[in-house]
This record gives sequence, structure tokens and C-alpha cells, in this order.
Amino acid sequence: MARPGRPPKEKPKLHPLVDSFLDMLTTERGAALNTRQAYWRDLADFSLYAKGTFKCEIVDASTDQIQSYLKDLGNKIHEKGDSKAQIATRTVARRLSALRQFYRYLVSENIRKDDPTSTIESPKQTRTLPKTLSESEVSLLIKTAGQGGGSDSIRLVCLLEMLYATGLRVSELVGLPLSAIGEDNEFLMVAGKGGRERMVPVSDPAQKALQTYLGIRKQFIGGEESAIQAQWLFPSRTSESGHLTRQRFAQLLKDLAEEAQVDAGRVSPHVLRHAFATHLLSSGADLRSVQKMLGHADIATTQVYTHIIDEKAKKTVEEKHPLSKASGGK
Repeated sequence: MARPGRPPKEKPKLHPLVDSFLDMLTTERGAALNTRQAYWRDLADFSLYAKGTFKCEIVDASTDQIQSYLKDLGNKIHEKGDSKAQIATRTVARRLSALRQFYRYLVSENIRKDDPTSTIESPKQTRTLPKTLSESEVSLLIKTAGQGGGSDSIRLVCLLEMLYATGLRVSELVGLPLSAIGEDNEFLMVAGKGGRERMVPVSDPAQKALQTYLGIRKQFIGGEESAIQAQWLFPSRTSESGHLTRQRFAQLLKDLAEEAQVDAGRVSPHVLRHAFATHLLSSGADLRSVQKMLGHADIATTQVYTHIIDEKAKKTVEEKHPLSKASGGK
């Protein structure tokens, strides 16, 4: 019997209608490549499960079969330990969401008369606050990155300063074209999710780091200038895309965290994005402005950062307030 999980590395051949659905996401909804790949992974996982367990194609799956898959998926992740419970809930919810979108597409195209996911409830998720870093920890990472010397160190400082100054998604940062830099490096033009373009201001420290980096940028292109590499702000001689990859940047951050003696488990490009938003709001920035800089379509997504601030304030009161100390000592 097939078990749900990550699809094998060798790309399986899926039903042609899966490709049609993914093409629709790209052409009609402006989905980014990463979004398309995420949908493909989710649909591929169920496709393989349906074939192995029920001997049916994804387009013919029933409500009971989908529920069986989701239950099996949740159980499999829970087997890895109680600490994975929240991950299991999020994974099941994401898979169900992808399947819902797919079957709604089939109904809209008159390929199926029914949506087998319509009666399936999404698992209830408890609110988890995003991980973040303190201002001193971010400063320590930047300072440590600058101690290495050489072009790699200069590039890493620039990446850190720009990510912390702009709150870009990591895919947006590493995929910035050279043309995204505005006049005097004071702003960036960023193409975000759904093709939505936004202008993001760049702080003075980030501008200086960017100017220093631009002086050595060609070292990452190689001897013969490649047209593919030359178009990117952060080119790479080794990646197929021609620019630094998300995975490589994440690994550089992990290595840097260990060097700076900051818990590497708490450091990632996305955590720096969280730090950007949290620190701005803590300093009194307007929620709408932070929403625009982050590229959030819904302000409710941005509001989660106010909860981080509330939790920190609550913890400070509990630890520092004399009455809290007095009551705790009884």
C-alpha cells in the first residue's frame, strides 16, 4: 500500500489535467514558479497515493479516498513525534487546499460534476507566532559576516543588510534583476506574488553595503560574462538560474549563525523577514506601510507581527513588574 509523503526525486508522470491546472495557475492567476512547484508536489503526492492504494487516477478520486489519504498523511507525520503535531496539521491543511483548488478547476471545466473536497473540513490550526530575532542578534550576524573579508563576505553583508532593510521574501531577494535598483540605490522595484509590483525603500546601511557589493559583483559572474548571470543583482556561476539560490543563501546563514554563536535553528532568510516587520512595528511604524513593504495582499497577514510584540510586552511585564515578582514569590 502506498503511503503519503514527499514524492520521489524522480519526477513521476501525472495525469495531463494536473498540468492543465498548473498552466491555468500560471497564466490566469499569475502564480510564481515556486507556487506552481508547491502545487505540483502536493498533487503529485496524492496522485501517487491514489494510484498505489486505490488504483485510480487523481481525477476520479472520491471523498472517502481523499479523507483516507489525509488521515494517513497526518498519522505518518505524527509518528515522527509529538513535536511534529503542528507541522502535521499545516501539511494536511495545505494538501487539502491544493486538492480543493484542483477539483474546483475540474468542475469549472465541466470535467467533473462534483467536488469531492466540498464536504471535507480543514483541520483546526492553533495560531503559531513567527520566529524572529532581536535587534542585537541581527547586528551580531551582520558584524560577524563582515569579519570574513573578501568578496564572499561583502556579498553576505549586502544580502543581510538588504533583507533586514526591506523584508523581501528570500526568492524575491536572490532573484532581483540588476535593473531593480532605483536611483542612488534608494529603493528597489520588486515583482512579488501574483506579479504584483511594489517599490521598497532601502535604508542607509543597506545602500552602503549595496554600493560596496556592486564594486565586486562581477567576481561572481566569472571570466567570460554570461548574459544569463549578468542580468541578476546576485549572480552565480554554479546555479542553473544564473543567480544565487534560496537554498545556498539559507546555508550561508546557518554557517554564519554558528560562527556568530546564535542558535542556527532560529536563523533563516524568512526569520530575518519576520525581524524586519517586528522591529519596524515595535518602533511605531504604520501597519499599512509595513504591509505594503512586505507585499502582503491581506493586512491580516501583517497583523500577526503585532501579536509577537504583544507577547514580548506580556513577558516583559511578567519578568520585570514588581507586583508580578511579588505574586510569584507567594
